[in-house]
Amino acid sequence: MPHGPRGLRKCRNRFPINWISWCHFLVAFPLFLLTIAGSSPAAAQSVRVRVAVLDFGEAPTAAHAGEKIRDLFSSSPDFTLIDSDLARAAARGAGFNGSLNLAVQEARDLGAAIGCDFYVIGESQTLRRLASTGADYYDSYAAIFIVSARTGKLVVWERPLVKKGSAAEAEGELLALLGSADTRNRYTVAIRRALDDERDARVAAVENPPPVIEAMSDQEVDAKQGVRAPRPYRRPRPPYPPSAAIAEVEAIVDVLLDVDAAGEINRMEIARWAGYGLDQSVLETVKQMHFFPAQRDGKAIPMRVLLRYNFRKPPK
Repeated sequence: MPHGPRGLRKCRNRFPINWISWCHFLVAFPLFLLTIAGSSPAAAQSVRVRVAVLDFGEAPTAAHAGEKIRDLFSSSPDFTLIDSDLARAAARGAGFNGSLNLAVQEARDLGAAIGCDFYVIGESQTLRRLASTGADYYDSYAAIFIVSARTGKLVVWERPLVKKGSAAEAEGELLALLGSADTRNRYTVAIRRALDDERDARVAAVENPPPVIEAMSDQEVDAKQGVRAPRPYRRPRPPYPPSAAIAEVEAIVDVLLDVDAAGEINRMEIARWAGYGLDQSVLETVKQMHFFPAQRDGKAIPMRVLLRYNFRKPPK
């Protein structure tokens, strides 16, 4: 290869490169890679979560409570609030009637219709109460349910309740509670935790896909195939929790169980939620159950079974 200025000119003619631009690129490219590597986690954290807040009923307190919750999310840099008119129209189109007792699939369908990541449903009222002794008083409450649109799971439920001597006092204190920084932080943490759980579940499903298992309701028998569903040794009744008794809730809770060939529960998941502590009551009760395993032609097999629990408020 020629040396000296003449040889260098030949190389430049053979490889016509802008040397200054090339040097800039060599310096800038590592910085570009460092920027990508350093900014990816922050960028992921800065993505706003889309939230819709549906109506809480027809009462004046319901309208005020709904606006407070909308303000709570719209004022946070973590969230993008879906337009309430669009969310309301989408919910109506999906057939939503204000129920707070949804099957997971119904909840997913509602979230898909709205086009959000999470949505808030609930009810709110201010009611006059007749005291057995002393002066009458007013209850102002808001039942708040935050639901994941991706999974259909109930992420948060709560029912703040305020008792005061007048309706205005009770509603005012309730609205102050709903709009507080503590409430916003609590909802933010719950939603972020749900997002982390959903991400972990997706990774686990890829790395360790669940085994294929037959599904059957706990009452179904397929005599033609010689299949019998799992049968519990005993089926205890879940207790009706005080949180549900205060709200006088009546609801249905469905739970899916994967019962192995030994009759033990490998996995359980709420398939229809109700909040008010009812879901947890069912899970705690089901954990104690043991089954005669499902059978096909007399041989024990694993099977998924759906158990349904109907809760009615106890007589006074």
